[in-house]
Amino acid sequence: MKSIRFTIKLLSFSIIFFFSHVTHSADMDKRLNVVTTVAPITNIVRNIGAGYIDVTGIVPDGTDSHTFEPVPSDARILEAADIIIVNGLDLELPTVKLAEKVKRAKTPIVRLGDRTLRNEDWRYDFSFPREHGHPNPHLWPNIALAMRYAEITRDSLATLDPRNKEGYIANTAAYLARLQKLDDAIFDCVKSIPEKNRKLVTYHDSFAYFAPRYGMKVVAAIQPSSFSEPRPQEMIRVIKQVHKEKVPAIFGSEVFPSKAAEQIARETGARFIDQLSDDELPAPPHDSFIGMMVNNMAVMTEALGGNPDCVANVDTRNHTLIP
Repeated sequence: MKSIRFTIKLLSFSIIFFFSHVTHSADMDKRLNVVTTVAPITNIVRNIGAGYIDVTGIVPDGTDSHTFEPVPSDARILEAADIIIVNGLDLELPTVKLAEKVKRAKTPIVRLGDRTLRNEDWRYDFSFPREHGHPNPHLWPNIALAMRYAEITRDSLATLDPRNKEGYIANTAAYLARLQKLDDAIFDCVKSIPEKNRKLVTYHDSFAYFAPRYGMKVVAAIQPSSFSEPRPQEMIRVIKQVHKEKVPAIFGSEVFPSKAAEQIARETGARFIDQLSDDELPAPPHDSFIGMMVNNMAVMTEALGGNPDCVANVDTRNHTLIP
């Protein structure tokens, strides 16, 4: 009888050990479920968490992030998230409002922009006037600020998932090195542009944080704060500015075609180029935030009289994305 009881106890311990080992292995293999918003942020997060997280970006490519309204299926995605990473600075207000309503109590919402800049460093402009209370949220074209986004993402993921902390640190180090090369290349691009041409007229105020870092001047943005086409008096104001500043090119986006921007170009004799992007990634294999900025700089530099080869050696692939 003793031997039978011993055998039963041994079998019980073996079963308990087996299931605890299986549970532990499952926990170790479980990836964080991360939900993001706009494509550049989604891509930055994917590079930092490569191999350790699953990422869902709920704002589709080519969608105006300012006017995006989440749908019921997005509520289910947000509800299941382990962490929600957004730009903040009031860019995704409907999405954040929904997230706060449906997310689990312990799921953090990380607002990258709010943690990157102090309030006194927020910028207000034509598309984002101070009287409306919403600052310009487009921090990421300034690569120094994008690097801060990467660091905040690293720290947020490591806090939630400490067992993979070293992986997040390694991924971030590699990604920051590539961002630094991009940053250096952008400085080279601007240096190649004649000083009198280092001026930007864009359809949307997407380069408010980019311009002062790299030595450029935002002369005007065509899209007003309502995110509609400008009124005639606003177009007259922009036309006068473009004439006064002798701006050689006006930049739009093929995602958001603007008849007003084309008309202003015709009125002033400036070239109209609809190939800039602040939130849509290019096609594979360059479908990355870095790839988007490389495209922007090649287009911008050539149109303003500089040498677009300045970004020829920037690696645009998502190197840290591993199986």
